[in-house]
Amino acid sequence: MQFAIRSTNYQNQSMLNICDAELLGKKITEGELTMHISEGYYGERFVEKDEAESLLKSSSIINMAGKETIALSLSLGIGAENAIKTVSDVPFLIVFHM
Repeated sequence: MQFAIRSTNYQNQSMLNICDAELLGKKITEGELTMHISEGYYGERFVEKDEAESLLKSSSIINMAGKETIALSLSLGIGAENAIKTVSDVPFLIVFHM
């Protein structure tokens, strides 16, 4: 399983945007809401599971999309089930480490 990631700094914090690789470039629609899982936001490069785990553990702000990404994050104790939002069967989760 590959993950698409973009890693940046935001207000002196490490920020990770990560999604299931197969979602990259897709538009999802639910009702009047349309979201684009863009390469500009998530697609700096592709990583394997081990590197994704390391990045999830070391990032202060994490924006996630996709079933595999969020399952991995939850398995690491990062994030909470009740914070997951779903749009057209695609889960999203944002985590801030304090």
